[in-house]
Amino acid sequence: MVLPPGRLRRHSGFPARPRGSRAKVKGGRFGSLISWRGRPGLASGVQRRGPVQKREERGQSQTWRVASADPLPASSRRTQHLCWYVVLRIEPGLHACQLSRVLDLPPENLIKSISAVPISRKEEVADFQLSVDSLLENSNDHIRPDIQVQAKKLAEKLKCDTVVSEISTGPGTVNFKINRELLTKAVLHQVIEDGSKYGLKSELFSGLPPRKVVVEFSSPNVAKKFHVGHLRSTIIGNFIANLKEALGHQVTRINYLGDWGMQFGLLGTGFQLFGYEEKLQSNPLQHLFEVYVQVNKEAADNKNIAKLAHEFFQRLELGDIQALSLWQRFRDLSIEEYIRIYQRLGIYFDEYSGESFYREKSQEVLKLLESKGLLQKTIKGTAVVDLSGNGDPSSICTVMRSDGTSLYATRDIAAAIDRMDKYNFDTMIYVTDKGQKKHFQQVFQMLKIMGYDWAERCHHVPFGVVQGMKTRRGDVTFLEDVLNEIRLRMLQNMASIKTTKELENPQETAERVGLAALIIQDFRGLLLSDYQFSWDRVFQSRGDTGVFLQYTHARLHSLEETFGSGYLNDFNTACLQEPQSVSILQHLLRFDEVLFKSSQDLQPRHIVNYLLTLSHLAAVAHKTLQIKHSPPDVAGARLHLFKAVRSVLANGMKLLGIIPVCRM
Repeated sequence: MVLPPGRLRRHSGFPARPRGSRAKVKGGRFGSLISWRGRPGLASGVQRRGPVQKREERGQSQTWRVASADPLPASSRRTQHLCWYVVLRIEPGLHACQLSRVLDLPPENLIKSISAVPISRKEEVADFQLSVDSLLENSNDHIRPDIQVQAKKLAEKLKCDTVVSEISTGPGTVNFKINRELLTKAVLHQVIEDGSKYGLKSELFSGLPPRKVVVEFSSPNVAKKFHVGHLRSTIIGNFIANLKEALGHQVTRINYLGDWGMQFGLLGTGFQLFGYEEKLQSNPLQHLFEVYVQVNKEAADNKNIAKLAHEFFQRLELGDIQALSLWQRFRDLSIEEYIRIYQRLGIYFDEYSGESFYREKSQEVLKLLESKGLLQKTIKGTAVVDLSGNGDPSSICTVMRSDGTSLYATRDIAAAIDRMDKYNFDTMIYVTDKGQKKHFQQVFQMLKIMGYDWAERCHHVPFGVVQGMKTRRGDVTFLEDVLNEIRLRMLQNMASIKTTKELENPQETAERVGLAALIIQDFRGLLLSDYQFSWDRVFQSRGDTGVFLQYTHARLHSLEETFGSGYLNDFNTACLQEPQSVSILQHLLRFDEVLFKSSQDLQPRHIVNYLLTLSHLAAVAHKTLQIKHSPPDVAGARLHLFKAVRSVLANGMKLLGIIPVCRM
């Protein structure tokens, strides 16, 4: 039986401030929310005096002198008569801890209560919203107040100022519209100043300590051509590693090769019987693939070949020099070929490991399991571990064959122990297909019962199956065939479009655009879902595709090349008040929230959907907000806006594993 490749083989209240006190607020994520409680019924008094009496500019920080407020007894926290004054500012460096003391809420609760409002194509929307429900979610009240009533009461107590131009309510929210010039200046300044770190410096990530993260992904089988089934593990694992790295974590990327097991007994025997040195030199993996297919076919009819294969693997396990030498050659040739494929994908690894590294350490695992009384022998002579403790067949994990050789579960346990010793990781993530869910559950459970509490730091990120990935020649097996097909089709598409620029390296551009198309189609849905692959959908230049993202980036880059030298020195924020400009600015405000969401569930679709929306907004703006023939101040402002869009678009694409193109 021919096994699937690599990892697929494994189955494929708010206390009042003291009188005359000051609240010093340093710049922030997108604004500050400051609130004090007054006595019930004194709302009009607070409004009459005016809560903010003086503001002093002090460089990047500001000091707010607060009006006197009478202290409240603790019991008044249970009253529904709240008097709040809200100040929302769009300035860098919001100090969440200061705000949490004012609001008597943990910083994470406060941050989650304020969010940028998603744009709407149908109507103009506010810029920010305060979720009243989230502020009251930890309320000790026996009967929670009506959220909508609370939102309306709060909105009625608030006053617009030079920052907040409009206050309204939505379903359970208080909405704030910001002074348009202030919004424009703050957002564009932040995007340009932060560059590749825009969104990552958000208060949403404040207090996030740097962690040591190990990500294991790709994991093809040695001595086989890179199977297309490894594509999802490769690009998903690369995305997770990119995201963790961008957040400041120390990431180690491991490629855990399928380089041990009975298949090498078959391959070693097959090469001795059917192999040719000349073919191995000229096209190693193709020849080894042909040998493997032939020996599998012969072994099905000839028990002697099956016996020879079993003996060859036993020699490998025992360290036979001749057998190991042949195996090592197969492994080295395979890695050379894989590195070439990874370079085409723009992916690298810090460590090429493999099951073979743990053939000896897996014996130590077996001894430890036996010493703890966890190892049981079956009638057939195999060794198993009963994870249920009561003989449940579904919880039985086989860890050793009857001849004493190890299994991949044992080797995975040995690998996890070794990685903890080597990297002392805070998190280790395995990226494989969903068919291995049970395998990893058992591995993590065995680590735990063996006394390794850090097993809780190990996580499996499963993904679904891609269906219908075929080339024009028929069924596809190898990833390189898909990459070649992508490049060829993209070159043909580019040649047929009149607006295509003259390119220095059209093959490289075609491959990068094609890979973007492949990655976006893969990342648009939940990773766990199976999906139907479609070549026609992949290469659409319009719509929600990777080609559209690349086209948008190239078009915006062209604007900078054409007009940048004359207009990118300074800009007038008053020139960006059109609805198209405002929609883009509002959308840029949300980037940190999208990054935060993806960092929580490791799903790339949040970033994909955000970038597609940004590209559609940019396409509309490009048609209506002309730079050529516009007054210099208008042209300069618009160019700054488009530059900010391109910067954020490029940042997001790189996180997804896409290399942005500048011409196409």
